[in-house]
Amino acid sequence: MKNVTELLKSKPDRAMVTVRPEDTVLDAIKILAREDIGAAVVVSGDRLVGIFSERDYTRKVVLKGRQSETTKVEEIMTANVVCVSPRTKTRDCMAIMSEKNIRHLPVVEEGRVVGMVSIRDIVTDIIADQDFTISQLEQYIVS
Repeated sequence: MKNVTELLKSKPDRAMVTVRPEDTVLDAIKILAREDIGAAVVVSGDRLVGIFSERDYTRKVVLKGRQSETTKVEEIMTANVVCVSPRTKTRDCMAIMSEKNIRHLPVVEEGRVVGMVSIRDIVTDIIADQDFTISQLEQYIVS
């Protein structure tokens, strides 16, 4: 089973997408759309201050009738971010995501954001791990 460091290394595109608290929600949504992702970390300088997701947008802007062009990310972002360390195991990430009902986990090391994992990343890794185990058991049985 992988830890988050190994998972991040195996991702095809390791670039972390960030937005700033002072960005407009419209600009942040355009970034999510361009990158084809569901969330971005919100940073001020090199410090994590929140996470901005499609869920934040739909629930805190669209449903409340706010304007994307004038609302700032800092007004609607999730400020109390659940994070993991690079040493966290993928199964532990899955448990955290299930318990907290979240889809993205920023990875923080020594106070610095080093990446982000999504529920898709975790599920893909767990399935690959299970497939490998099944393959090994099949080979054991055949031989």
